Amino acid sequence: MRKIVALAALTSLAFASAATAQEITLRAVTSFAEKTTMSLGFERFIERVNEAGKGVIHINYIGGPKAMPPFEIGNALKNGVVDIANVTGAFYTNVMPEADAWKLRQVPMAEVRKNGGFEYMSKLYAQKMNAVFLATLTGDTPFHLYLNKKISSPDLTGLKLRITPVYRDFFQAQGATVVQTAPGEVYTALERGVVDGYGWPITGIFDLGWQEKTKYRVDPGFYTVEVSILVNKTTWDKLTPQQKGILQKAAEQGEQEGIGNFVKLNAEDTARQAKVGIETITFDAAASKLFVDKAYEAGWAGVIRQSPEHGPKLRDFLSKAK
Repeated sequence: MRKIVALAALTSLAFASAATAQEITLRAVTSFAEKTTMSLGFERFIERVNEAGKGVIHINYIGGPKAMPPFEIGNALKNGVVDIANVTGAFYTNVMPEADAWKLRQVPMAEVRKNGGFEYMSKLYAQKMNAVFLATLTGDTPFHLYLNKKISSPDLTGLKLRITPVYRDFFQAQGATVVQTAPGEVYTALERGVVDGYGWPITGIFDLGWQEKTKYRVDPGFYTVEVSILVNKTTWDKLTPQQKGILQKAAEQGEQEGIGNFVKLNAEDTARQAKVGIETITFDAAASKLFVDKAYEAGWAGVIRQSPEHGPKLRDFLSKAK
């Protein structure tokens, strides 16, 4: 609490100083460890803003989970404790349940921006989270299930799995017992046998050392990773058109770069996992289809249960055409 109060005070000072100087300073955090896969795109975004915005706008990068626990970022952003966050919807469903729908996106982000889905989501961010959604930085990267026990079917009964809200509905529907933790606690949970596995994107486990405690990866992947740049709306509304433009341009570049960057990263980490001895568990075609279908079925059921008004509309925007 002291840390959050201190951050809020410093944020106020930043705006106070901005009143007497042209350049405004915004405070930013990431929900993932600094200089790891899920933070690198955001760090490039900050570099671009600070380079293009000299004398106009500057981002003060506070850091990652050591500065602010991931599950506290949603409220901190909403309340203006920080101005900008690199965060996934899984970490702030307590503030905006509809953010969980991003993982279920089956069409390109460019299509969501054209079909009305982005505008619809933007209104929800403004109303529920006092936030502006700028861009997502992780392309079309899939999630996977990683295990220390071999399975022969999509049935997860008897397994204890580490989750965030991303995986909860799906893994529970398949019979697993789930344990929610922040990423920084997963290594120890695996080491001590508290969990038998976890959900995570195809890329990024080497950043955290989890490959040392992982024996299997289940194919196929499912869902779409979403790590995005959000800005506090109160802060945003105080910015000049020039300042907003600098942020938007850097965010757009990051979203486009992320598509190609993650294709490369995903391929590299897939090969790297095999090289260190992580075995791939694959099902037959029918079971693989069932695995993925169940993931989306459980995922949308969870979103609609949490948001019966908006969930069905979001499904129309984010699902692939049938």
